[in-house]
Amino acid sequence: MKFAKTTFRIAAIWGVLIITPLYFMFDLIGRRDPPPITHPGFFYGFVGVALAWQIAFFFIASDPVRYRPLMIPSMFEKFSYAAAVVILVLQARTRSSDLLFAGTDFLLGVLFVVAYFKTPPRAS
Repeated sequence: MKFAKTTFRIAAIWGVLIITPLYFMFDLIGRRDPPPITHPGFFYGFVGVALAWQIAFFFIASDPVRYRPLMIPSMFEKFSYAAAVVILVLQARTRSSDLLFAGTDFLLGVLFVVAYFKTPPRAS
C-alpha cells in the first residue's frame, strides 16, 4: 500500500506542477508552436480535466484500498495520452519532443498498474 500512496502522490504533485502553468500559456503556446490555438474551450477544458485528475490522484494516495477502483480510469488517463502523442508524432502532426511528456505518462501508467496489483481489494 505504501507503493501506491507514494506513486499516486508523486504523480499528483508532478501533474499539478506541469498542468497548472498551462492556464497562463495559451498565447505563448500558439507563438512557440504554431498555428495558434483556435478552440480555447477545448484547450481550457483539457487543462481543467487534466488538473481534476491530479486531485483524484491525491485522493487515491490518501487511501489506496478505498480508492482502488479509481486506479483503473487513472491508468486509462495515462495510457490514452501517451498513445495519442505517439500516434500524432508518427503522423508528423506534433513534434517529437512531445514524446518526453508521453513517456512520462506511460511510465506513470505502468506504475499505476503495479500499484493496482500491489493494493489489496477492499474487504466487504
